[in-house]
Amino acid sequence: MKKLFWLLATLFFFQQNMIQAQRGWEIGGWAGVSHYFGDLNTNFSLKRPGFAGGGIFRFNFNDRLCLKMSANYGSISADDKYSSNIFEQRRNLNFRSVLVDGTGQFEFNFLPYNYFDKSQWFTPYLFGGLSVYHFNPQGKYDGTWYDLRPLGTEGQFRGEEYYTTQMALAYGGGFKIALNEVWSINIELSARKLFTDYLDDVSKTYPNMNEIRKQHGDIAVLLSDPSVPDAEGKKIGQFGRQRGDSRSNDMFTFLGVGLVYYFGDLRCPPVSNR
Repeated sequence: MKKLFWLLATLFFFQQNMIQAQRGWEIGGWAGVSHYFGDLNTNFSLKRPGFAGGGIFRFNFNDRLCLKMSANYGSISADDKYSSNIFEQRRNLNFRSVLVDGTGQFEFNFLPYNYFDKSQWFTPYLFGGLSVYHFNPQGKYDGTWYDLRPLGTEGQFRGEEYYTTQMALAYGGGFKIALNEVWSINIELSARKLFTDYLDDVSKTYPNMNEIRKQHGDIAVLLSDPSVPDAEGKKIGQFGRQRGDSRSNDMFTFLGVGLVYYFGDLRCPPVSNR
C-alpha cells in the first residue's frame, strides 16, 4: 500500500507539469455487491454477497490522474452453519452489519482517457486512498437480532469495547468506458484494509462466562457461545479457548458498476513565449 501511495503521489505531481487536456468534475452513482472476509468466512467464500451502492464525485486533473470522493453503503453477513469446517459449524456463530463508508482516493489511468477523443474512450485504472467507515455487528439468537458490541462477547468491560467508527486504507482498480462526451460507465473493485479484527465481533478467545453474565446478563453468554453441544452436552466456549484468529484483521470489498456524468471541459496546452 505504501508503494502504491507514493507511486500515485509521484505521478500526480509529475502530471501537473505536463499538458492538461481534460479537466473537470464528474458526478454519479453506483450499485453492486459487498463482501466480508474474516473469522466467519475463512475460506473467502463469495456465496453471501450483500447489496452495496453509493455516490461518486471525481475531479479529473488531466487524462491520467483523478481525485475521487465517494459515499458508500454496504451490507455484510456470515454464518458458521454455511462453513465446510466442522469446528466452525459447531461454533455456530453468526453476524450481520451495515457499512457506511466515506472514501477519498487518487486514481491513475493506465491509458490516456478523454471524453472528447474517440481514440481515448476507455482505460483500466488503479487507485489508493483513505476511508472512514462505520459498522455495527449484530448476532441472531432464537430469531432475534442483538447488537453485539455492548454485550462484550469476548470479555470486554464497559468502556473498553472496540470502536465502531474507524479508518481504513482503500485500494483497488477498475475500468472506465466513455459512452459519449458527458456519460461514462465505471466498473470498480474496491477493498478496505482494516485496522480491526472485530468487524464480525470475533477475534480472540472465549471469556469467563460467569463474568459476562454478571456484566451483561444471560443473553450475552448465549451470543458469546451459541455452540452446538457435543454428545456429553458440553459446549465449545471454555475460558481461554480459541474463538477467532487475531493474527489477521477482517476486510470488506465493494464490486460495482457506476454511471457518471462529466461537466468539465477540454483545455488546450498553454502557448509558450519562447
